[in-house]
Amino acid sequence: MSFSRRNFLIATGVAAASSSVLSACSGGGGGGDGSGGKDTPNVSKGNIGKIEVGTKADSTGPAPEVQGASKGGTVYTMDLIDNDHLDPAQVWEAYTGWCTSIIMRGLVGYKVADNGTTTLVGDLATDAGTMKDGGKTWSFTLKDGAKWEDGSDVTIEDVRHTFERLFASFITYGPRYPQTWLVGGDKYKGPYEGKHLDSIETSGKTVTFHLNEPRGDFNFMLGMRAFSLVPKKHDTKEDYDKKPFSCGPYKIDSRQVGKSMTCSRNPHWDAKTDPIRNAYPDMFKFQFGFQALASTDRYIANQGNDQHTVSLTNEVAPERIQQVLGDAKLKKQVLTHLDTATYYYAINTTRIKDVKVRQALNYAWPLQQTQLIRGGTASSEIATTIISPLTPGHSNFDLYGKKAKPTGDPVKAKALLKEAGKLGQKVVIAFQQSDNAVKQAVAIKNALTKAGFTPVTKQVDKTTFYTQIAQLDNTYDMFSAGWSADWPGGYTALQPTFDGRVIANGSSNWPQLNNASVNKAIDAAAKITDPEAADKAFGAIDRQIMELAAVVPDYWPIRNWMHGSKVGGLVYDLGNTGISLTKLYIKA
Repeated sequence: MSFSRRNFLIATGVAAASSSVLSACSGGGGGGDGSGGKDTPNVSKGNIGKIEVGTKADSTGPAPEVQGASKGGTVYTMDLIDNDHLDPAQVWEAYTGWCTSIIMRGLVGYKVADNGTTTLVGDLATDAGTMKDGGKTWSFTLKDGAKWEDGSDVTIEDVRHTFERLFASFITYGPRYPQTWLVGGDKYKGPYEGKHLDSIETSGKTVTFHLNEPRGDFNFMLGMRAFSLVPKKHDTKEDYDKKPFSCGPYKIDSRQVGKSMTCSRNPHWDAKTDPIRNAYPDMFKFQFGFQALASTDRYIANQGNDQHTVSLTNEVAPERIQQVLGDAKLKKQVLTHLDTATYYYAINTTRIKDVKVRQALNYAWPLQQTQLIRGGTASSEIATTIISPLTPGHSNFDLYGKKAKPTGDPVKAKALLKEAGKLGQKVVIAFQQSDNAVKQAVAIKNALTKAGFTPVTKQVDKTTFYTQIAQLDNTYDMFSAGWSADWPGGYTALQPTFDGRVIANGSSNWPQLNNASVNKAIDAAAKITDPEAADKAFGAIDRQIMELAAVVPDYWPIRNWMHGSKVGGLVYDLGNTGISLTKLYIKA
């Protein structure tokens, strides 16, 4: 594929960020809808931020000091879910990307300033890459002095091995852009039989990638955690997923799956090689298994180690939204930010094949009821499209009248079911298990029953949820899911999730939609060089997918992350769309 909007912006040196720069604060008070007041941020009115490509100087360590920060202490986390994968090649959830930012490093990464300004820079590479041949060739040169946790050097062979192992048969999950874009990738089977991929060349400390077609956004793709380096010497293949080797400022000491993970300093990490990570705490202790209400109440109490704790996925519990956002003191312990993700319910099109049934699900869906259960307008905005208003390519439309009837239209839904001859249609719906998901499941079940469906709800373990729904033979008709563009633009908002040619076990095309017209439209849009025309094209594809009713859009999130009063350095990372662990410190 040729230039997309994302490529065009990068070629000019400025790229649209994957989230709004706005770090909006909720106001106090609010009504029964969970509103935070007149200052509550609004996704549909938010601004798209900017990520610039940094220079060689920007890529030089150490990272700029955070004002008022000091070294020492332990930062704790308090969240519900553990990490499904720790092998970087299989990291595709944002949460794991945030957790592993302190142990994993790639050729490039996102440098975040105290004010939230985000820049793509060289991390282990000397800069953000050199593009040639109109984007078909990319080169990166490895820095001197970077070391693994055993003191051995990070080498150019480690770089080559990292990308060649992406093709191994045991890599069953994760983004597959390099496998698709690299010349000869369609036939390569990985490095474990002693064969190299010819389109990855190494010379001295430089690696060069040769691509099938121009990709002006190749360096932004490399900013994903999935392309962090793996040492050739310590590659344990399948077992690497349990404990990766670190070249970052921290290393994994211990892990109890589903309960905890402890990381301490990597003595061989050299701050002079790292422009991104400050590494102020002595340790990070990740704690799992906490429901949002439990973590919120502990933050409100603000006692002991909870003062030194931050949540990465757990937000202010819906039951406490008004209390926390309405209290000036408590609100100081909240980082509120708009998010580019769209949460939706994917409809398994191989099981529910009739488009009228899928459209009926859209009409019947109780968006307002589930919004209230999540905490009201202070925590989310009702979605009507797949591409978020904060992502280039968004088009403002509402095919199923959700703004006019946000509680659902059971009459219209039942009429469609009658036309299809499917009154009483059984629908098995999978949720990511949580106390709040149980409440939402009840509201959804009631609404669908009223519309003529026979709904069956299933609570699925959150740690393995995405792995389960990514299996082609899964037994669910619908599943809750969320997606944010891998880097800003319509291409990565739609191609990984709706291109029928990527359907496979481990793929993120959860609806298993394989529509020739959609596939063709994605290819055509990816070749458009004019940014406005590209945006329009991806907006049209969004509408096309919604006409096929492959998903039920649910909401656009407004994040309210709570933390202990003695945690400093909290800032939103636009590139990774979450809290930056790399700048945190414990206040004296």
